[in-house]
Amino acid sequence: MVASGETDLRKLLAGLTCARAPETYVFITTSIEVDEAALAPIMRFVEDEGTTYIATLSAAEAQSLAYTFPCTRITLDVHSALEAVGFLAHIATRLAQAGMGVNPVAGYFHDHLFVPEDRADDAVRILEDVQREAAGSGSTKG
Repeated sequence: MVASGETDLRKLLAGLTCARAPETYVFITTSIEVDEAALAPIMRFVEDEGTTYIATLSAAEAQSLAYTFPCTRITLDVHSALEAVGFLAHIATRLAQAGMGVNPVAGYFHDHLFVPEDRADDAVRILEDVQREAAGSGSTKG
């Protein structure tokens, strides 16, 4: 069995670091077959209305796929447990207070934030502030 990760919100926030991917990502939705090997999506989610993919902008354009939301992926480098309560809610609230939308994706080991490409620097600063506040005061207030 693989370790399940941290559940303590204060520890998660205080230990938070992030890594910004250099690529531009986009969201694609389609109900037709896609060459997934060529697209190399980092996420695929099947809904009743169609399949959503997250892939690089260059891969979507190479396949002539319609896309939306050019964004930056920020990986939260703290191993949060899937059952951790409030971690992404706290972060999403802080980004919302700055007028920023975020599309979070939870992986087993890390959470990933997809933020508007032109707001990526702002998002990283906010995440750094969240970490400093939690490490310095132990506070988890939104």
